[in-house]
Amino acid sequence: MTDAKIAQNLAAQLEELSPSSAVSLQMSVDNYLEVLRGMIDLFANRKGMDTVYVTATISFEGIKRILQALDIDTSKICFVDCISHIMMGASASQLDEHTTLVESPTMLENLMLKVEYLLRRSQAKEKLVIIDSINSLAIHNNNWILSEFLHILVSGLRAKDAYTIILSVEEHSTPELNNILNLVCDQGLRATGKEA
Repeated sequence: MTDAKIAQNLAAQLEELSPSSAVSLQMSVDNYLEVLRGMIDLFANRKGMDTVYVTATISFEGIKRILQALDIDTSKICFVDCISHIMMGASASQLDEHTTLVESPTMLENLMLKVEYLLRRSQAKEKLVIIDSINSLAIHNNNWILSEFLHILVSGLRAKDAYTIILSVEEHSTPELNNILNLVCDQGLRATGKEA
């Protein structure tokens, strides 16, 4: 499957979901750029959604640079970055109005509050929350805490009719992590090039 096809297939699958759907999206590292294009450009931006992008793997600046390199409009994306502070000592003074920092990926309650705040602030009819990635959060939190966090977060997002996409990297997934995702998500999608 070509890279462009992966993005188009993913966007088509997301189009079929109803608002308040929670999806576990398993991807290959090799397909990350096309997954971003499918989720943000071909799905969220095309529908005029506000997107809250929770980043626990790559800094918000890194994600923004990738999106700009792909010519993807970032004006309707707010970032909740929970990796920059712990990895690079980033501070609030380095942020723009579209970005908020969580001091550590272990501060899941704080992360949840920031996501809820950004959704409340949004004027868009439809909203999307992307968690990138669950594998990174699993490194910093035990499975029980992570499971409880996802259950509370996804329930809250459903109540707000927000779409939720939880990214997991195929190469780093474990059976335990897959079980946690199966418990909170309505559907599992794959964007690995093998099938999408």
